[in-house]
Amino acid sequence: MTSRHWQASYGSVPHEINADAYASVTALMEQSMKRYADRPAFRCAGQTLTYADVDRLSRDFAAYLQTKLGVKKGDRIAVMTPNLLAFPIAFLGIIRAGAAQVNVNPLYTPHELEHQLNDSGAEIIVVFSGVSATVAEVRPKTKLKTIITNGVGDGSGKVLPSPPVDARLADHISLADTLAEGAKLAFTPVSSTGDDLLFLQYTGGTTGLSKGAALSHRNLIANVEQYKAFMPPELINEAPVIVTAIPLYHVFALMVNFITFFSFGADNWLVPNPRDFDAFIATLKAARPTVFMGVNTLYAGLVSHPGGKEVDWSRLKLAGGGGAAIIGAVSEKWKAMTGIIIHEGYGLSETSPVVSFNPLWLREFSGTTGLPMPSTDVKLLDDDGNEVALGESGEIVVKGPQVMKGYWNKPEANAAAFTADGYFRTGDVGVFDARGYLKIVDRKKDMIIVSGFNVYPNEIEDVATGCPGVAECACIGVPDEKSGEAVKLFVVRAPGATLTADELLAFCRNKLTGYKMPRHVSFIDVLPKSTVGKILRRELRDVK
Repeated sequence: MTSRHWQASYGSVPHEINADAYASVTALMEQSMKRYADRPAFRCAGQTLTYADVDRLSRDFAAYLQTKLGVKKGDRIAVMTPNLLAFPIAFLGIIRAGAAQVNVNPLYTPHELEHQLNDSGAEIIVVFSGVSATVAEVRPKTKLKTIITNGVGDGSGKVLPSPPVDARLADHISLADTLAEGAKLAFTPVSSTGDDLLFLQYTGGTTGLSKGAALSHRNLIANVEQYKAFMPPELINEAPVIVTAIPLYHVFALMVNFITFFSFGADNWLVPNPRDFDAFIATLKAARPTVFMGVNTLYAGLVSHPGGKEVDWSRLKLAGGGGAAIIGAVSEKWKAMTGIIIHEGYGLSETSPVVSFNPLWLREFSGTTGLPMPSTDVKLLDDDGNEVALGESGEIVVKGPQVMKGYWNKPEANAAAFTADGYFRTGDVGVFDARGYLKIVDRKKDMIIVSGFNVYPNEIEDVATGCPGVAECACIGVPDEKSGEAVKLFVVRAPGATLTADELLAFCRNKLTGYKMPRHVSFIDVLPKSTVGKILRRELRDVK
């Protein structure tokens, strides 16, 4: 084990947490539903569910799963829906029936969905009507037996305008109907333990087909307790109001926005489509959040949209960022607009997800991902597997109660994913400073080597984003006859900007040493991104 030198910066944060503070996530959520029964739990599309409503509806869904579909402990059920009221109802019903949830991106292609359904062995799927055609396309090639569809209003008791269900799914049943039927059925509580499977969280599949990170109840309880340890009591005790624009099927929102803040009794405003900025801004205006979580692209959009300044941010106590590096220039604009910095964290699907986070007492953007969580050990290793000296960069490897036991049915991948002494290999390159703050320099495979020197894209992007007229940017390495590789920068101009390549390079030249300077600049309309807003550098390799 390392010395955990970061603990000297903890202040009042405990060094260890109890990963068995609750028997299961189910037990934690049921406690919250009773404790906060009268409080609003979720709002969406003008409808509100209290904690008591969520308790009743998830119980009814669990009863339907048990009685009508024969769901038993350990079964996997897929959920493929955006941030609608159906999501929390389905999730809580699934875990109350003792099953595990397979989180599916609603924007998946048929190829991606087919792989995930077959890999997980799911026989039941809850799917938003608007993407039901994808399910219809792959159904004959999977083990799916039951299709439960949901519209915008399902769970609210209201029928709201929704896309039609694909005609090929003639035998589907609506979530609203399962709830109505389940209300008449007996429910048998299922006792889950910390070791039981909670989620199959599929990784992005940057190399080949995606793998399912098998996350247990204990993994998530541990991460909730770790995250809670970094939160000041007043943030927890004052009935937080959180706006959830990042997708719940992604482990970041699932753990932080949903499970953790549900355990605090939060009022959670769900945003189904954050790309509809007018509707998104309207939700922020109505909610006046005390907590907001986002990725860099979401924050960049809010600070550049005129409506961002019209939101009352006076109650905001925490703005958290993750999923990809938060750019310093974006955090500065955010602080100018709201009065507080973005507290960046770091994590992965395989770590439930949080590994490190910037403590809330910080008042200035640190440019790091913060301190490792309590009960978490982080080492930085060189290419030979040796721990590097403080201040040197190395691959981040992690051990802690939030780390998955392994990938679903992937023994070979698991052998490669862990060191001999049980640390998970993240594939990310990081460096610790003397205080124990962890900075991500980059993914190993994204590193650019120019004339033998290592160049990390995040650094170049951070500098270039500070140039007036740049909305966002990303860089990759391209072949170069002289230097082996050269830096190519893709830039999206800010609205109305007339920035030229020469102007941008002149700006960068003052901040970057020669070998780090972009040799090619390409202006494009939009950067390729994943559904959680992470810039997909690998797709830029095909952009001319």
